[in-house]
Amino acid sequence: MTPGRRIAAEAMGTAFLLAVVVGSGIMAERLAGGNVAIALLANAIATGAGLIALILTFGGVSGAHFNPVVTLSEAWLGNMPMRDVTPYVFAQIVGAFAGVAGAHAMFGVPLFFASEHARTGAAQWWSECVATFGLIGVIIGCSRSRPSVTPFAVAAYITAAYWFTSSTSFANPAVTLARSATNTFAGIRPQDAAGFIIAQLAGAAAATVTFRWLYQARNLDAPVPPGEFVPEAERKEQRVTHG
Repeated sequence: MTPGRRIAAEAMGTAFLLAVVVGSGIMAERLAGGNVAIALLANAIATGAGLIALILTFGGVSGAHFNPVVTLSEAWLGNMPMRDVTPYVFAQIVGAFAGVAGAHAMFGVPLFFASEHARTGAAQWWSECVATFGLIGVIIGCSRSRPSVTPFAVAAYITAAYWFTSSTSFANPAVTLARSATNTFAGIRPQDAAGFIIAQLAGAAAATVTFRWLYQARNLDAPVPPGEFVPEAERKEQRVTHG
């Protein structure tokens, strides 16, 4: 796949992701009649469903990262060339803002307007660190053990993380930046974005180190210790690599 197609896929996929997140947030808030729990439930379900569709659609083109920390983690693990990191991240950020503008246009609000939704403090920063750690862990673990279910696992994790984190699990610097430009249910104040992004980067780095160690390459000449589990995907990879 050519670099141009991969970058376009990342931009389009991230745009649609933000359209889902922001658009469903607006719709949920309008229909929930002031019930924040119902609005959050609708927003979470729509985001999870959208993620499955988008990862399945764009995964074969660009890997469907839609997230700078996923791109950084993949490059760190050697799964993509470092030269692709900057264009991927640029495409993700541009796509994210385009998605916000697209969602706003569908609901008749200004294309961009700064959020006034306060999201700050140690509890929310820790939530973002945990949410991002888990996201990267799910991606690495499922990609190594059961790659065919990765889209569903990622979507399920994000849907759950909407509810078990106090920050509602942004877990994505591009999403965080773009959501600062929407004063709707999904928004975050621009001054709060930096704390979220720092926490996300920390969580992603910790997860990459941890799960790289957990799934480190096996020496095929060494016997498998009794009772140790070797995922089928790894066994297949080993058979291909070593004939």
